[in-house]
Amino acid sequence: MESGILLIDKPAGMTSARGVAIVKRLTGAGKVGHTGTLDPMATGLLICCLNQATKLAQFLLKGEKTYEAVLHLGVQTDTQDATGRVTARKSASQVMESDVAEAMQAFTGNILQQPPAYSALKHQGKPLYHWARSGKPVVKPPRNVVISELVIKKIVWPEVFFRITCSAGTYVRTVCADVGDALGCGGHLSALRRTASCGFSIPRAVTPAQLEDAVQAGSWKKRLISPADALADIPAHPATDALGEKIKFGRPIGPADGIQVQSKNVKIIDADGKLLAIIDETYRYCCVFPNGI
Repeated sequence: MESGILLIDKPAGMTSARGVAIVKRLTGAGKVGHTGTLDPMATGLLICCLNQATKLAQFLLKGEKTYEAVLHLGVQTDTQDATGRVTARKSASQVMESDVAEAMQAFTGNILQQPPAYSALKHQGKPLYHWARSGKPVVKPPRNVVISELVIKKIVWPEVFFRITCSAGTYVRTVCADVGDALGCGGHLSALRRTASCGFSIPRAVTPAQLEDAVQAGSWKKRLISPADALADIPAHPATDALGEKIKFGRPIGPADGIQVQSKNVKIIDADGKLLAIIDETYRYCCVFPNGI
């Protein structure tokens, strides 16, 4: 079975789990996993790992992500987005564009963010949204997140269209709610589209319908990104035949094999461009593909 990365442009109204199920059904892959959930209301980039490439998810889950989003001022909801129940309304007529810019600037950089009550984070083995829907919302402690870019594209009252680039684990709807609170009028996320994640961008993605057409045409494998190319930010080391043999049988490797580890991880690539293994700075195997993928 083919192993690699497939980029899907998820439509609104579809869960990430449903998107993965569609990819698995259409491609016939034995295993498929994604590297970061998109809420059903959101659209955009869903990174799917097929078969042996599912082992690479651990390296992609923590990657930076970029979104195009819309903040609706003056209306608060219990979920912090457009799917929730309206809990408060307040006029935003007194808010100036300069106020919005100043408020958003305050949420850039390293910040503490309170995870929303309606989220997939777990408490006693169940997601927080389970507790919230049961009338027993759980408050998780604030977490450190990094927002490296928060740019206003346009303002059409009461909506603010913006682009955000942030670390994994950042809730854009919470950013919207927090900005609304800072402005004194409240707010919620009314639209969200993920445009980039972990070095991948939306132009390389296909919709589920386009994937189905490609499967019927027998051309879908052209859309697969090879595992060796998928982790562009991890340095590569070419494997000699001797090193390849060691990896194949899981034998220890180290500096004597000519590998210079100058980053957290190194990927070992054979002469055919296939990924054999990924090691850490102590030369420990993180994942191994004896025959290469």
